[in-house]
Order: sequence, then structure tokens, then C-alpha cells
Amino acid sequence: MDRDGPTYGYSLAERIAARTDGGWRPGAGAIYPALQALVSRGLARASPRGRRRVYSITPAGRSLLARVRREWMGLGRSGPDLGRLWSEIAGVADPGVHMLGHLRRHLEGVVAYLEKDPAARAGTGSLRELVQTDLRATLARLDALATPAPGLRRSAPRRRS
Repeated sequence: MDRDGPTYGYSLAERIAARTDGGWRPGAGAIYPALQALVSRGLARASPRGRRRVYSITPAGRSLLARVRREWMGLGRSGPDLGRLWSEIAGVADPGVHMLGHLRRHLEGVVAYLEKDPAARAGTGSLRELVQTDLRATLARLDALATPAPGLRRSAPRRRS
């Protein structure tokens, strides 16, 4: 709402799906209670527009968003790292292997984003190409790390029941 302006629930769900490349497509049971909670806390307001309710951010919502951006994004992090927890849940013997796979998926996402979106702010011209080349080289190095050297056996992932 802060970036794209007032929205209605279905439109918000579509934006989330688009921004996660379809990885998360929240349904009405997730979107509307969340929007209502924002309204109840005074962080958003709902206004009727035809048959729909349109939601917009309030000054209190902008203030909270600014604080979140300052506290989290200013520190170079976007949230807690749950990699070790997910490794444990998945029963992975070596959390480092799991986290390297996670890193690889993020790097692949950055490469895909740069290839798909010419307006991405990762430099222009030769700098942009250099960033893409370096990311691909890093992915190749990660692949090499994940491949055991001849004669070495990689231990199988530990299974939990």
C-alpha cells in the first residue's frame, strides 16, 4: 500500500504471488484477516469503492513501516536466519550443506531477476554484465564445493522419524 497505493484484497494477493514468482499465493483466508488486523490497529483504513473495500496505509502505518525499514533493512538483514532450524527440521546431517543450497537458490534468484528485469538497479552496461558474470562464477564455485573430490565419500543425510 505504501509503494503501490490503495489496494483491495484480491489485488494484494495477486501482487504477492507476482513478487514471489508464484511461490506464495495467499488466499482470502490469509489476506482479509491480515487487512482487518491492520485496520483494527490503525495501520490501514478501509473505504468502500463500488462493491469492493479498498485499503490504504495510514500515517501510523507509514510510521511503523519506516521504523521497520530503519531497524531491519538498515542493518543489512531482512529477517531472522532460520537456515539452521530448517536444516534440523529436514533432518540434514550437515546444516552447512543445507545453507549452501539455500545460498545457491538465492543467487540463482538474483541472476534470474537481473536477466528478467532490465531496470534492476545492479549497475548498467558493463557493470551489470560484470555482476551477472560474477554471480554465475560464484554459482559454479558452489557447485564445485558440493561435488565431492574423487575418492571422498559424502555422508548421506541423516533421516529422522
